[in-house]
Amino acid sequence: MEMRECGDRRPTRSPIFAPKCGSTEHVPPDRHLHILTSTHPSLPLDLAFEKRWRDLVATISKRFDAGTLDLNAIIFLVGVQELGQHARDFKKDEKLALMHIGICVLLTPYGYYKELGRDADGWPHFERVKDLPMLGPDEQERLMKEALLSYFEEA
Repeated sequence: MEMRECGDRRPTRSPIFAPKCGSTEHVPPDRHLHILTSTHPSLPLDLAFEKRWRDLVATISKRFDAGTLDLNAIIFLVGVQELGQHARDFKKDEKLALMHIGICVLLTPYGYYKELGRDADGWPHFERVKDLPMLGPDEQERLMKEALLSYFEEA
């Protein structure tokens, strides 16, 4: 998202970014900033999508009463749900496996993975069907958010 000072007539393609939250940089009170729509094609401003995402995060966070959950925490919860075992403490390697399960489950509808079955302990195993496209961090995050929204909206 691009931020510009009031009255700034420069072309919209040269961004001016406001200080990050918690930054010690100071913006003088007489300098107001306007938020403009992104001109970068891979980062569209999609208010409906962002509202759906915020609503999902709020709903899940409220259910688990653990503060606001982030993307990784929600992927982890999908892994736990798909494992289908009783609630318990997981070891570090099991937590990584649960993240992997969550990612595989979320990307299966997109044709990237298919479930092969479960092992003797009930853990699902997946096979990658096709390679993921080269995506930047923002695009990866968007893909996972879209997959999570689909997962919970279909449930």
